[in-house]
Amino acid sequence: MSWNYGDLFDQLDAAYPGDAPALIHGDRIVPWRDFARRSNALAAALCARGVAPGDKVAFYTRNCPEYMETLVACFKARLVHVNVNFRYLDDELAYIFDNSDAVAVVLAGEFADRVDALRGRLPGVRHWIQIDGEPAEWAESYTAMVEEGDGAPLDLERSPHDLLFVYTGGTTGKPKGVMWRAEDLWGALGYGANAPANRRRRPASVEEHVANVVAWGPRSRQIPACPLMHGTGMLSAIGTLSAGGAVVTMGGEKFDPVELFDTVERHRADSVVIVGDAFAKPMLNALDAEPGRWELSSLKLILSSGVIWSREVKRGLLEHHPGLLLVDAFGSSEAVGFGTSVTTASGETRTARFQIGERCKVFTEDHREVEPGSGETGFIARCGPIPTGYYKDPVKSAETFPTIAGVRYSIPGDCCRVEADGTLTLLGRGSVCINTGGEKVYPEEVEEALKTHADVEDALVVGLPDEKWGQAVTGVVQLAKGAVLREEALRDHVKQQLAAYKTPKRIVTIDKMQRAPNGKADYPGVTDYAKKALGV
Repeated sequence: MSWNYGDLFDQLDAAYPGDAPALIHGDRIVPWRDFARRSNALAAALCARGVAPGDKVAFYTRNCPEYMETLVACFKARLVHVNVNFRYLDDELAYIFDNSDAVAVVLAGEFADRVDALRGRLPGVRHWIQIDGEPAEWAESYTAMVEEGDGAPLDLERSPHDLLFVYTGGTTGKPKGVMWRAEDLWGALGYGANAPANRRRRPASVEEHVANVVAWGPRSRQIPACPLMHGTGMLSAIGTLSAGGAVVTMGGEKFDPVELFDTVERHRADSVVIVGDAFAKPMLNALDAEPGRWELSSLKLILSSGVIWSREVKRGLLEHHPGLLLVDAFGSSEAVGFGTSVTTASGETRTARFQIGERCKVFTEDHREVEPGSGETGFIARCGPIPTGYYKDPVKSAETFPTIAGVRYSIPGDCCRVEADGTLTLLGRGSVCINTGGEKVYPEEVEEALKTHADVEDALVVGLPDEKWGQAVTGVVQLAKGAVLREEALRDHVKQQLAAYKTPKRIVTIDKMQRAPNGKADYPGVTDYAKKALGV
């Protein structure tokens, strides 16, 4: 059986209750019948303008219903989604549009001036489509395009090889376009077993999946609190929508935990998707500041992926809402399903400790499999439904997606230790590993130790050049409100939890931690900041 999201959504459109909510944004609710009609109309309008199967469409907008409408339109028209980080500046934007070979760009009106300054550098982009406001003279109106025609399904044959791109900034080098085939993406997201309607079973066909979803009905409402342009938010939203759930988005330019809890309460959301402590800590602070303000009984699940979600913050959230299921998913743009860590009020898994996923192994740099309990570190690898590689980068593709003993794996570079019980302890991304005096230090475990101190709101750890050590472990901390830097106290706090060589040689403060909008660390930027602060 071949799988394609365009086929799946066509069948859902025809069978699902038309008044069920598909997309919710503030006061605006897009029922399924309108979602089907608008995504069909947009798909047809793009095809009518000569955008052909396999062409790339870049998404340059914050979270909004139009993001998911356009994504599903791309599935239906066999076009390739390209996510664009809305924090990028001119050269970064031009690189993404050019590297992806985007022929169409769907943009929010707030970014029109920046795009206007870039258009002369991007001859390959033939269509600029503005979502909101009065379109620029060089752009078409999205609103007009979704009203074209009768909104009927497209009559075309799709393929399990149809692509979706997830551009990942990573920690070094230029962003890379991860290429996901439709069938592999369906498999990576659980083969449908994660859809509540399928009751943990893999449906044998699109027809069986749709029948189950229709019988289950519109029960689920998910809020991707992180940006949809980030893999965690996007892939979670695809999973929710393809299972008949509603995707609920928020309108602020920055994450606001008060807005989040207001939205949960107002729309009775049952799940929230975040990226680690960058989202969870403000959520906990808001609950601590106004305990009992929100009626959150509908909320059953908080899912996080991408960065470490600390144990103390999880405990704090459960004190406010003991019925929550907190799921920490270990994955990346290059593969999902490396492992999970589940925390409830009745039990917990230690931070960065994960139950290893199906089809996963841990290999050393020379591709030897790491033995559980050996103490040896290695890199997590997954086979099965994984991307085909990086777009236009065969060298990096060969490095990240090697074939070992006849089996093709995805190895994004996350370093782990395999414990005697077979669980994984995540140490960090190998590309930012610090080599200090011949010892390897993974920033995430030192960051986690720093963040357990009451004076620390956020922390990143980098390696700075050092004549004696080669690299000196250096902490950059954002202090909690009212706290002052007590460097030796913070160093002693780390020493109580980790080997002495992992303790930062120096710690400096920063007013606001440098992170991407998805919560991931900006290690190059923080390294530059630390160098300037210490005169290195």
